Amino acid sequence: MLIVIAIIYNTALHTPMYILLLALAVVDIVCTTSIIPKMLGTMLTSENLISYGGCMTQLFFFTWSLGAEMVLFTTMAYDRYVAICFPLRYSTIMNHYTCVALLSIVMGIAVTNSWVHIGLILRLTFCGPNTIDHFFCEIPPLLALSCSPVRVNEVMVYVADITLAVGDFTLTCISYGFIIAAILRIRTTEGKKKAFSTCSSHLIVVSLYYSPVIYTYIRPASSYTFERDKVVAALYTLVIPTLNPIVYSFRNKEMQAGIRKVFAFAKG
Repeated sequence: MLIVIAIIYNTALHTPMYILLLALAVVDIVCTTSIIPKMLGTMLTSENLISYGGCMTQLFFFTWSLGAEMVLFTTMAYDRYVAICFPLRYSTIMNHYTCVALLSIVMGIAVTNSWVHIGLILRLTFCGPNTIDHFFCEIPPLLALSCSPVRVNEVMVYVADITLAVGDFTLTCISYGFIIAAILRIRTTEGKKKAFSTCSSHLIVVSLYYSPVIYTYIRPASSYTFERDKVVAALYTLVIPTLNPIVYSFRNKEMQAGIRKVFAFAKG
């Protein structure tokens, strides 16, 4: 929320890079608020129930945020690729209309992905025991509870995993490959160190996000081991949304200046 306020409040941050960071912050907020409040409520009380409607709502928002974040990482990598490899043409290529178009594509893919999976889950029959062996409603544990065939669901999950997770991860790595090649041409040692530090931290976060997602969704329902998969799911539902603000935003000097302005305004 601090990132969102800082970017909206500071007109100097109304550039494509920061608009994409704002979108990432919103996606992370949706992801964490769709899971953590219910998870904490279950931990702090003896009430470990969730209604069918509540489960489907949680699944929709989580699946939406999952798809949006994967495509958004690729969009952000493309933005950095243009900025570093074509600095003189950056403002022409990444103009207002391009930024809006890219964000529209991100949201369109995320909503479509979410509705497809929700629609396929809604057609399944659950005849008990309706005990979800997970800390939130996710596709794999729900498929394991189904009494009706889940082959179509598994195929669509596999297709989404290949196109969104593997596809976006590949495009992101290609973008960073071009960025690293451009960095190697920088003459100053200090400039190289700073650029490599930024790229390496971004790639680590991206890898930590895509790897468990690919691992979780590329397998058939019969092969899920939920005790282990809960730990894996924690990486892309809890750990990465916590790291994103630190790696992508709080290390940025312009963002730090923007946040200081917000605090100064709040004090005044």
